[in-house]
Amino acid sequence: MIIHDSHRGAGFLLTDSARLLRKLIDRRLQPLGLSRAQWSVLAILSNHEGVSQSQISHELEIEKSTAGRLIDQVEKSGWIERRPIPGDRRLWSIHLTSQARQLLVEVESVILHAREEMLRGLSDEQQELLTDLLQTVKSNLSDALDQDLSHVHGAKLDDVSV
Repeated sequence: MIIHDSHRGAGFLLTDSARLLRKLIDRRLQPLGLSRAQWSVLAILSNHEGVSQSQISHELEIEKSTAGRLIDQVEKSGWIERRPIPGDRRLWSIHLTSQARQLLVEVESVILHAREEMLRGLSDEQQELLTDLLQTVKSNLSDALDQDLSHVHGAKLDDVSV
């Protein structure tokens, strides 16, 4: 079998490390009343305030209807507000409230502390090397996905031209 307990490779370690980091952050944000999905919305808005629901769904890689329900939940919590976009009655921009800005200070502290724990024992040079290596891995996977997508679309185009 290709996946054997004694041969846990890079892919397994990356996946397992990411899972453990998410679990640690989720556990520490729970007392603040935040789920992973909710703090993901707040994180997007902290970097790109005023984006639309469609942009949030694209960033989170979820369906627009799922994003709508999630945004409704976050809005009911008082952390975001929708504002009309002038000139387009169908679109709303989404903004953080002052309550969310205060909350994000606590969220940032939790995440920075988790990051410190994750990287404990690694020198600054090792941390930089790890970041560079992971960026390369991410780029390789993104390229592979793009190639797969072009092959799928290419196959569909070939089927149509027959």
